[in-house]
Amino acid sequence: MRHRCVHDVMTQEVVTARPDTPFKEVALLFHRNDITAVPVVDEQDRPIGMVSEADLIRKEAVLPDPEGRHPGLRLKPADRARAEAETAGGLMTSPAVSARAGWTIGEAARQMDRHRVKRLPVVDEAGRLVGIVSRRDLLQVFLRHDGAIREEIVHDVLGRTLWLAPDDVEVAVHDGVVTLTGRLPRRSLIPIAEQLCRAVDGVVAVHQTLDWAEDDTDVPLEKPRAYGAGR
Repeated sequence: MRHRCVHDVMTQEVVTARPDTPFKEVALLFHRNDITAVPVVDEQDRPIGMVSEADLIRKEAVLPDPEGRHPGLRLKPADRARAEAETAGGLMTSPAVSARAGWTIGEAARQMDRHRVKRLPVVDEAGRLVGIVSRRDLLQVFLRHDGAIREEIVHDVLGRTLWLAPDDVEVAVHDGVVTLTGRLPRRSLIPIAEQLCRAVDGVVAVHQTLDWAEDDTDVPLEKPRAYGAGR
């Protein structure tokens, strides 16, 4: 089984900003490149922060209403300083939460969820920027065709990994949902088969009505013998 990794879905040509990039130039980068965020990199191309549309729009949010109906958004001192910043270095969220190109899609997704971010700069072993990956990029895995998912499960999971005969399990895949029916030689193989199928790229869920020939999950343990017994 081969899982798609961050390198397979990331954007390699990354638009970046420097800490001294002016506010308006950052806004132009968004507009000209149809993007919503840029990594801020140092002189060695190492990400030191991220600037997003939300960071820019904060400048508008703190302004009072021209007609005096709203005093403007109240922020903590640190957030107000970012809202009033004139360069990417002052606007950015720092430090940058990053990923590695060799990470699996799941690892990158967990990193995004853990830090509540929508995108991750991708760095090499030296910490230099080599790409960027977004939530949308990670969701590409769910665009796999049902036929490709089924073929991987039949040949790689059931055949090469579990060494099952082709007639043991019938596999159906519809909209990424896998259904397994059939008979396995041992009951303990059922959760293993489920787990392996869930790990296949593009699988949304796994349902099964599998039977078994031998129940090897409730084998009584042999009672320990007393010291010196039988002597």
